[in-house]
Amino acid sequence: MPLIRVRQHVNPLARKFQTPVDPLEWEKVYTKPNQPLHLDIGCARGRFLLQMAPIEANWNFLGLEIREPLVEEANRLRTELGLTNLHYLFCNVNNSLAPILSTLPTGILQRVTIQFPDPWFKTRHAKRRVVQPELVTELANYLAVGGIVFLQSDQKFIAVEMCDRFTENPAFAKMGTEEWLAENPLPVPTEREIATQKKGEPVYRALFVKQ
Repeated sequence: MPLIRVRQHVNPLARKFQTPVDPLEWEKVYTKPNQPLHLDIGCARGRFLLQMAPIEANWNFLGLEIREPLVEEANRLRTELGLTNLHYLFCNVNNSLAPILSTLPTGILQRVTIQFPDPWFKTRHAKRRVVQPELVTELANYLAVGGIVFLQSDQKFIAVEMCDRFTENPAFAKMGTEEWLAENPLPVPTEREIATQKKGEPVYRALFVKQ
């Protein structure tokens, strides 16, 4: 199947992305809705979760993405593969995270990944970056105690900014003593991660735990 072409950059502050999504009916999304949930914020084409879901069949996976054609394509592939523990949702995470997570049973959300988010290099565009203090607060509200947040980027300033945002929230503690993780703790790398490493460029990774 040829790749769907979409814009690389989507402004989450644009008017058309300001309506939050409706809460999900989890029993209609997953065959086993009470399994622990892994949330991937900014899942792009969803290939990372397509590989994770069959490896960890005792988990449910939810990918959030602001580019609707990518979500439609990912859900089509998920259906073709018969993965009943995987779902993709088109939304703007910066205004839809609370409606999505508020209906989850307590303790279900146990893992969050934010991998290679759009860096929005210009300072005047910093408000468009996905990891804002409000997002960290919402994750603190709904992530289970002992749950983890895995961050990675090929842009050091973005990795530093993401880490700073989580460090500033008392609900989270950074794991490990090194500034950056040398290895990805998850069994599947993203396409961007593979491409970055093939070029010999660094990937900046960090892991946080909900206290």
